[in-house]
This record gives sequence, structure tokens and C-alpha cells, in this order.
Amino acid sequence: MAELIRETWGDPLSMRKAYGEALVELGKTHPQVVVLSADVSNSDHSGMFEAVYPERFFNVGIAEPALVDVAVGLANGGYIPIANTFSFLFATRALEQVRTHLCYGQQNVKLAGAYSGLSDSFDGPTHQSISDIATMRALPNMTVVVPADPLAVKKLLSRVADWQGPVFFRLCRNEVPQIFTDAYAPEIGKGVVLCDGADMAIICCGVMVARSLLAAKQLAAQNIRARVAELHTLKPLDTELVLRCARETRAIVTVEEHSILGGLGGAIAETLVTSDPVPMERVGLADTFAESGPYAELLDKYGLSVSDIVNAAKRAMARK
Repeated sequence: MAELIRETWGDPLSMRKAYGEALVELGKTHPQVVVLSADVSNSDHSGMFEAVYPERFFNVGIAEPALVDVAVGLANGGYIPIANTFSFLFATRALEQVRTHLCYGQQNVKLAGAYSGLSDSFDGPTHQSISDIATMRALPNMTVVVPADPLAVKKLLSRVADWQGPVFFRLCRNEVPQIFTDAYAPEIGKGVVLCDGADMAIICCGVMVARSLLAAKQLAAQNIRARVAELHTLKPLDTELVLRCARETRAIVTVEEHSILGGLGGAIAETLVTSDPVPMERVGLADTFAESGPYAELLDKYGLSVSDIVNAAKRAMARK
């Protein structure tokens, strides 16, 4: 397991640049892939695909419902469309088309939700996306995938393209730590144990994986052995891994850049309550909007700091 994590993390890299590069690489091996944008190709770097494959790129303008519908039409024509806009717009403005035309129709369309979580930090709560996982997870036939670092973006994007049916691929705007080695080989629907421990388990996703690993180190210095498990796929959930963590550690903390309602914490709680309830704490936004400001400072202010994870772990253990 240890070989999955770099001994020394690389300098933070832009997740959106990694996504743009991954799209170009995907285009080489998947000629049926087409990319669509709601006029945000410069923002999310999907324009890198346009520069190489202009005949396979479609800008529908600032019209998110049309973005989804055009993608559905292309899917009906045998293509694999990857539609791009800000994450909150898929979960709000285009939701009717996502629900009815994409999910109900079981179309093979991939939604790349950029600027998720608090990462559109300076545009404030209207553009921050803190309930998108809850919305997408509730839709029948939708698969939800949340990569944790630039390498994970590249490795998971090809899995998403090969997965049959609707997928929501949630992406951060900002630079994030490079935590994984090339040995990281994610599979949709299967979580990954990144470090072992028997005292409690931290189950995390997205950019909060890095902070969860830092929290585990702080806990180790206090003689608390924390297991860290990454669930890059929130739906379908790896319930076998979740239940194994509960059975073997008897205390769980979930960590996500999302509201504590309806996201990863909700999915884990739903699994445990019907099978093996154990003490559990949720780290995320506590049912509140955030505000404008520097990204890292917002994460800390709204309950997503490393110390917040450490304190949640101690609270969960105290309830064992």
C-alpha cells in the first residue's frame, strides 16, 4: 500500500491542466470521444483538446441545458461525449436535462464538472459547488467519480470513458499536491487503502485525500493508528471496503470537500446503519454556504483543516 503514495509529494500542480492533458491523451486512443463546452474551455482547459482535435470539439455557448442535450444526441450517434462546464451548473441549471434526458435515457455521456467544491473560491457561494455530489448521487443510473490529484485525473479519465452510461467526473480548479505514484491503478467502484491502521479509519475523497494523509501522520505521532481509505468512486460505492473498515477499526471519519449532507458522509452512513453501525464523524461543510476568499483559507475556515480531521478522529475513537 505504501508504494501508492510518494515519499515526498511533488510541487502542487493544476488539476485543470492535468485534465486538459488527459483529454488530449484520451483523444489518441479513443477516436469516438468528442468534447463539448459551455463556453468555459479556457477556464477548465478542455480547450487543449480543441487545439489538437478541432473537428471533435463543440462549443454550445453559455447554455448548459443545451450542452447536455447536444451531448445526448451525439451519444445516440455512437460517440462518447465529454461535456464540460462548472460543477454547480450541472447540478442546478442543467439538472432537468441531466435527470431526464441523460440518466432516465441511460445515455453514454460523461459530465466533467469543473471548479467543484470551494475551488471557485473568489467567485463566492453562487459559484462554489458544495451539494453537487448529493444531487448527482441521487440520480438513478449516474456514476460519480472524484479524483484526488493530477495523476488520478489522468488515470481515472480513461476509466470513465470506458464505463458504460452516465458519469459525473468532479474536478478541482486549483493546484493540488501530487500524492500518488505510478503504482496507483484505480478502478471505478473500488476504493483504495492508502495506509493501514487498526485504531480508526479515515475514508476520504478528492482533494481532501492529501489532508487526510497528513492527519494520519499527526495521529501516528500521538500513537493513534489511522487507516486511510480513498473512495474515488462515490457511486457505485465500495460497500465491501467500507464495511471492512468498520469491522476492523470500529470508528470512522469521512472527509470531503462538500456539505456533510448527502455526499460521502451520507453514503457511508447509509451503508453502516443497515449493516454495521459504528461511531462515525463527518468532516465537511456543516450545512452552510461559504464566502469568497483564498482557497486554502476557506477550507480551513469551514471545517476542512488537517486539525479538524485529527479532532474528528479523536471524537470517533472516544465513542468506541
